[in-house]
Amino acid sequence: MRASGVSAKPSSLRVIQWATGNVGRSALRQILGHPELELVGCLVHSDEKVGKDAGELCKQPTTGVLATASIDEILDLQADCVSHMPLPSAQYGDDPEADLRNICRILESGKNVVTTVGYLYPRAYGDAVFERLQKACIAGGASLHGTGANPGWMSDVLPLTASAMSARIDRIYVRESTDFSWYPSPQVLFDLMGMGCTEREYEARAKRYIGWLSGLFRESLMLVADGLGLVLDEIAFESEFRLGDEDHEIAAGRVAKGTVAAQRFVWSGLIEKEAVIVLEAVYMTRREAASDWPAPGFVCRVEGRPVIKFELDEGWISNGLIATAVHAVHAIPTVCAAAPGIRTFLDLPLIVGKYTAGAR
Repeated sequence: MRASGVSAKPSSLRVIQWATGNVGRSALRQILGHPELELVGCLVHSDEKVGKDAGELCKQPTTGVLATASIDEILDLQADCVSHMPLPSAQYGDDPEADLRNICRILESGKNVVTTVGYLYPRAYGDAVFERLQKACIAGGASLHGTGANPGWMSDVLPLTASAMSARIDRIYVRESTDFSWYPSPQVLFDLMGMGCTEREYEARAKRYIGWLSGLFRESLMLVADGLGLVLDEIAFESEFRLGDEDHEIAAGRVAKGTVAAQRFVWSGLIEKEAVIVLEAVYMTRREAASDWPAPGFVCRVEGRPVIKFELDEGWISNGLIATAVHAVHAIPTVCAAAPGIRTFLDLPLIVGKYTAGAR
């Protein structure tokens, strides 16, 4: 909510930042520096942040926008869009449907939503979820767009963009392999992903974690398939994990010997038992945890005529947290300009990093 007596900067789109974790803080900084966006609200989930100026939360000058933990206060604000970036309720807390319910409430209040918790391609969750979101969009005259880095760019936007140069496509293969030793969030590495868990602990929580992760990648896979006009017979899935052979320290904390230190997942879209779209994700607490698995980096191959291939090494991006956040923020003006409804990458024009050239 905005503190009294503080004038707003001239702007055409009023934006609320929902959550200020690692990704949310990056988004907040980007919103504050964007010429077309005006921050009018900031939702936080920790008591110590309540009442603080949004600028203080992301090490920026005072904004006059004070953080609140009240969803009702946020919904009462006049705003064009909510930049929705909480930790996913499907993995955190005891209410897996909280994100879905909150997004619907935001949409019904007349605010567009750009989110990084999923909903890249809501049809992947079935008709009931799709219709619930679509109904909320229509009720509020608002649009919903899900985005991210992967899924949200690497495994969907990039291969679809490359497909425009193809005369024939035999298979699309995308692989992310990430060494998470640099990643500073214990909540994500340990609580969400289950790194550092014993084998028994990991297997106990794997159903929820893998179910959530598979939902995201199924969205991406189905988006690509529909974008190419493919009708998949089924989506196959396989996974495995490795235990560490010694104690080691990473940015998020300590990973003990004999606990989960690497994970590998593969989703394959099949037509007549042939894999036509393959998405692979390899996650490691350090490279030594699975030295025989694909090395850190990124691969995208559109196999056919011609073969189109992107291969990027481990240092292909210096900060994936920033990339995830700003990819969403750059989408805000486009989503606000779209007709009401669920708006995926197949529905929107090209989203670019406007105003970023030469920005500090």
